[in-house]
Amino acid sequence: MSVLVYAESDQGIIKKIAQELISYGRALADQLGTTLYVAVMADVGTQNLAQYGAQQIVHIEHEALQSFSADAFAQAIAQSAKSVAAEVVLVSSSANSRYLAPMLAVGLDAAYVPNCTQLPLSTSPFQVTHSVYTNKAEATTEMTSAVKLIGLAKNAFGVSHFEGTAQTTSLTPDLNPSKCHVSATDRATDKVMIADAEIVVSAGRGLKGPENWHLIEDLAEVLGAATACSKPVSDLGWRPHSEHVGQTGKPVASNLYIAIGISGAIQHLAGINSSKVKVVINTDPEAPFFKAADYGIVGDAFDVVPELIEKLKQFKTLNA
Repeated sequence: MSVLVYAESDQGIIKKIAQELISYGRALADQLGTTLYVAVMADVGTQNLAQYGAQQIVHIEHEALQSFSADAFAQAIAQSAKSVAAEVVLVSSSANSRYLAPMLAVGLDAAYVPNCTQLPLSTSPFQVTHSVYTNKAEATTEMTSAVKLIGLAKNAFGVSHFEGTAQTTSLTPDLNPSKCHVSATDRATDKVMIADAEIVVSAGRGLKGPENWHLIEDLAEVLGAATACSKPVSDLGWRPHSEHVGQTGKPVASNLYIAIGISGAIQHLAGINSSKVKVVINTDPEAPFFKAADYGIVGDAFDVVPELIEKLKQFKTLNA
């Protein structure tokens, strides 16, 4: 019996959500009195995953895993889980993990519960708490399958740090031909990605046009934040659809979410509800977003944002 974490990586670098997942896995392994294994793909080098809680590392090597393919990755992770007799398998809440998790559950004959927000309430019976109804409520589910597959909600647990080292073993899985093939990959460069961002600066039609988006980009640069937008903005072609956040776009669970010129439609609020602190800047004091926000500024973005940028630059200079 053991716990296995699938640690996602990007161009050989372990993602922050994977660091959090490893720490969660270590806490769960300690709770169960067992060992934490961390499965990584071949492009990941000899990074010190032990600092996040890894005790054993399974290095999965196969030429078919050089680019993401949900069914191939699911097969590989399932075989690594079986090789270490994992009773609990953990994945993140990223788009890729949500894609492969159902296939992985089938391969392991496992129950799958996504959006878990804390360690199990009980391990006998095995009961987990997870968010439901677009993060408006929490539910407790009892998992009775021999193998349990858990998806951890982003920013639900945090990253812990440990001393020591982890032993590494290699696994070459026996994969069936994948039905999915990647023809091309377009990557954004020199930008903070929404999925990895601690801070997200987002804007809506209140910016009046794409020519004013430099305000959002300048504020994001000062804060080290990712830029995002509402659905109408991406539909109008002002910003790429990759920046659309909300229930029908990318979900956001950042530590700080700043909404500028966004009224706060239900679908948008549902997609960013997991963010810990929400700040809104809007000229309309009756905008629905103010009811969901932790902090609000009633004012014109074209006046507020430049002043905010200037004050932040002064603050960073004083604290440099």
